[in-house]
Amino acid sequence: MVKMFFKYSISSMIAMLVTSLYTIMDGIFVGRGIGDTGLAAVNMVLPITIMYFGLATMIAVGGGSLVSKSFGENNKIKAQNIFGQTIRLIVILSLMLSLIAFFGCNKIMYLIGARDEILYYSSEYLKYYSLFCSFNLIGIVINSFVRNDGNPKLGMTANIFGAITNIVLDYIFIFKFRWGIQGAALATGIGQILTIIILMNHFIFKRGLLKFKRSTFDLNILKSIVMIGFPSFLAEITFSMIIFFYNIALIFFVGSKALTAFSVINYINSNIYMVLLGMNFGVQPLISYSFGEKNGKDMLKFYGFSKKFGFLLTFIYVLICLIWGNSLIGIFTSDLEIMSIAYFGLNVSNLAFFILGINLTTSIYYQSMEIPKYSNVICIFRSFVFLPISLIILSKLFGLTGIWMSLIFSEGLSLIFINFVVRVRSITKKLIFD
Repeated sequence: MVKMFFKYSISSMIAMLVTSLYTIMDGIFVGRGIGDTGLAAVNMVLPITIMYFGLATMIAVGGGSLVSKSFGENNKIKAQNIFGQTIRLIVILSLMLSLIAFFGCNKIMYLIGARDEILYYSSEYLKYYSLFCSFNLIGIVINSFVRNDGNPKLGMTANIFGAITNIVLDYIFIFKFRWGIQGAALATGIGQILTIIILMNHFIFKRGLLKFKRSTFDLNILKSIVMIGFPSFLAEITFSMIIFFYNIALIFFVGSKALTAFSVINYINSNIYMVLLGMNFGVQPLISYSFGEKNGKDMLKFYGFSKKFGFLLTFIYVLICLIWGNSLIGIFTSDLEIMSIAYFGLNVSNLAFFILGINLTTSIYYQSMEIPKYSNVICIFRSFVFLPISLIILSKLFGLTGIWMSLIFSEGLSLIFINFVVRVRSITKKLIFD
């Protein structure tokens, strides 16, 4: 069991970590090649790209959970049908989102608070990102099915080569061709195309049970995909709302220097967030398969492994930030004031990931059991209740320090809420053993 946990979780963690490098490398090259204004502009686009990522993750987790459960029930025909419908759904949705971002980039960025020079740069980045948005979102879903079809290492390999391509093209487009922020978006898009090409080998060479076949939509299955996966969308919206609320608080209470510092913190903290998310995405097929077998003991063991391993990963990350935080921040900016603000903010806010990891694991666990209502409740209270309250109260009491502390308090309140309202063990026993 432990071997299976690490086989799936490690591969998925590496794949998601490499995915975060797409955004991080954009930040490094934009910060060095364009400046702090470009860096702040990319950060303003993050809520949009995270929301799009959340929609793709919703479909990936919803479809993947149903497929793994079907495998556990030894129903391969049902699994194939769900796979086909999920692919059709993400293709249609991703094309719609690309068109919205391309034609509405300026209005969208103005609506979420971008102004003046930042409005221009952020609109340009979103416009060029939209050209490759479909490849990005489709790649996320295909990667999930490759993992659920028993080939997690290929997903990891595809993301690594996509990231390397992105890094090389970032340097060429920004520093050699002088394409600026548009070049950063193009580099990310081309990297995603390569990722999909590599993932397709799983289906071309028939390395699993799933195949690309024509399928018609079944509204009941589509509803199940969305319902089960919706908490993953909410989880990403939570992260997007964290950035949005922090952006607003920093703009009104502090200023542009703190906003740029927060941009740097986001780039660095995205690593541990994606690692924790990847760990949970990796263990999701195992929990769903065990659920299909009605094996409650294994489900709870996988849940326990995830919590403990997530805590260990966060501890290592916090130590790295404490010791080498200034060096990491210096990759993005050389402004001493921004570096000072970012170092303190980083080492306060990242403590929240000890708790966030547990909350994330619990949310994914309920999705794997096809009872997403508990995951939805967790996400809604985290992002729309506890965080705004924490930001308002703590910013007034402690100023900028209070803003950095807000995430810790909101995640802590969420954990208390989980323990009182949605208890994992009792619900699992009721669902499996009763």
